[in-house]
Amino acid sequence: MAFYICVANVHMTMEAADNPKLAAIVNNAALVTPDGVPLVWGLKLLGLKDATRVYGPELTERLCAHAAEKGIPVGFYGGAASVLEAMVAKLKLKYPSLQVPYAYSPPFRKLISEEDEDVLKTIRQSGVKILFVGLGCPKQEHWMAEHTDRLPMPLLGVGAAFDFIAGKKKSAPSWMKRIGLEWLFRLLSEPRRLWYRYLYHNPRFVILFLLQLLRGGKSGS
Repeated sequence: MAFYICVANVHMTMEAADNPKLAAIVNNAALVTPDGVPLVWGLKLLGLKDATRVYGPELTERLCAHAAEKGIPVGFYGGAASVLEAMVAKLKLKYPSLQVPYAYSPPFRKLISEEDEDVLKTIRQSGVKILFVGLGCPKQEHWMAEHTDRLPMPLLGVGAAFDFIAGKKKSAPSWMKRIGLEWLFRLLSEPRRLWYRYLYHNPRFVILFLLQLLRGGKSGS
């Protein structure tokens, strides 16, 4: 059964707010989970008291643990080749029975149609039953939406999960995650890459969310 799942954070929320096409893609997902404490807080304020965080790396590992237990083959699409190699090695060390018949690091450029068809053919022939997509937002959401009808398995867009599981990026301390300051840890870790994302999107998210609350919790779309 083919469908895709989005693991959303403030960055994805604001990218979707700015881009109607991306908003439609996220809204058409089979499931959108809150990856980020600010979104969990927002959902609770909107009345979803049982909302909890679905952290991308943790979701990936839990599903891989379940897949290993049940004999379900999984695949990975995205990330640098060194990241994929390190991540798969760590997952197999942790879950020895995990089957990973497919792991591919695509080029940063857009694939031409022939290359894309070859990728899809290889994925289908691999026997993968769950495909994790780690291309980063919004690239992975567009990729999943464009390919979900041509692949016979669920697609999960897990952002930077590959890097965290591989150990290429450090995870924020638990106390920073609990109080919603993971973004600050990541900003200090990668200021040149992430300054625009956090310093531009985060204040706007707060303002737009407060406006939504004032409207009684209804979306403006």
